[in-house]
Amino acid sequence: MFRPSRSTLLAFIAATLAGACLHFLYELFPNPVTACFAPVKESLWEHLKLICWPSLAAFLILARQDGRQSLGPRCLALLLAGILLLGAGWVYHVLLGGESMLFDIILYVLLMAGVFLLSPRLPQAWLSQRWELFALLAAALGAALVLFTFLPPRGVLFADLSLNSQYTFFALW
Repeated sequence: MFRPSRSTLLAFIAATLAGACLHFLYELFPNPVTACFAPVKESLWEHLKLICWPSLAAFLILARQDGRQSLGPRCLALLLAGILLLGAGWVYHVLLGGESMLFDIILYVLLMAGVFLLSPRLPQAWLSQRWELFALLAAALGAALVLFTFLPPRGVLFADLSLNSQYTFFALW
């Protein structure tokens, strides 16, 4: 049976709390620097920041203890969590028209847990040998988060869902 290390458990708790705090950072301090790290609007894409930045920070801290090779599985788990966040958010908010904050919170906590608890269950040897690739992909996600904060493309993933509670699949295309 898998048991996470104490440091992994503490990193999960700290990253989850940090992501929750990031949700309100831009509202408290609206400027270009906070916009890079905190959601500036209620879009599905912007909410990736809540998972990405705290997880990456925790991964770098854990990598000092576990070695750089641990970044491969962790970054892959982060990328998978991002895909799940966008997919589940799209289905719930766009296709089903859901607006429950409780759903969003539960999804967030489950995905953060997945990032920290899934990575040890991934093929360690293969991912550890290719840790640079997955770290580069995670860095590319971070760069895209910053770029699309200031130059968001058109599309459902980048639409501010708080502007209209009647978003549907057809209205956003």
